[in-house]
Amino acid sequence: MSAFKSRLFELKYDLLLPYRLIPVPTTDINLKKLIFKLKKMKKLFAFVLCLTLGLTVSFAQADGAYKQAQKGLAKEAVKEEVVPGPMMNFESTEVDYGTIEQHSDPYRYFKFTNSGDEPLVIKHAKGSCGCTVPTYPKEPILPGETAEIKVRYATDRVGPFTKTITLTTNEASETKVLRIKGKVNKAPAEPDAIPAAAPSILGGQQGTGHEGHNHKGHKH
Repeated sequence: MSAFKSRLFELKYDLLLPYRLIPVPTTDINLKKLIFKLKKMKKLFAFVLCLTLGLTVSFAQADGAYKQAQKGLAKEAVKEEVVPGPMMNFESTEVDYGTIEQHSDPYRYFKFTNSGDEPLVIKHAKGSCGCTVPTYPKEPILPGETAEIKVRYATDRVGPFTKTITLTTNEASETKVLRIKGKVNKAPAEPDAIPAAAPSILGGQQGTGHEGHNHKGHKH
C-alpha cells in the first residue's frame, strides 16, 4: 500500500513538476518534507508576488507624478516665454460701463504690460466717434513695464452704446482694438424751484405794528 501511494504521488509530481527541481519522494517522511518545502515556497512566492505588485504600483504612481510635474513646468515655461519684439498684453480688451446715470463718471482704463523684449511705442489712438476720446502714454513702454489707456465716453448721451478704440503701435500686428459698452439712463428731472413771495397789496414793506403812531408826544 505504501509503495502504491508513493507511485501515485510520483505520477502527480511528474505532472506538476516536469523538470523535477525537487527530488521525487519515495517514503512518507520524504513526502512530509516535500509538503513542508512546498508550503514554504508558496509563502515565499506570495511574498514575492505582493512585493512585485507593490513596486509596480509605486513606480506607476511615481511615473505619473513625474509626467504631471513635467507638464506643469512646460506650461510655466510657455507663460514666461518672452516674445521677440514689443508685445502689448492687455488685462482685458473690453470694458463694460454697465448701466449708469446721465452725466456719470466718463472715464475708464485699459491696463496693459509690454511682454516683449523691445520698447513698445503707441503711435496713435482713435475712438470710433467723437464721443469716445482715448488718452495714451507718449513715451516708450520698456519690456516688463505696465501702463494704461484712459478712455473718456460722453455720458451726457442717453441710451445704450458700443464703441471701439483703435491703437497703432510698433508691434508686428501694428494695430490693437479695444471696446467699451454700456447704457446711459436719463437723469431724473430736478424739482421745480420754490416761487418767490408775492408783494403786499398795501405796497412797500409789511407793517411792523408801529405805523401810524405819533411819537412826538412821547418822551424817551
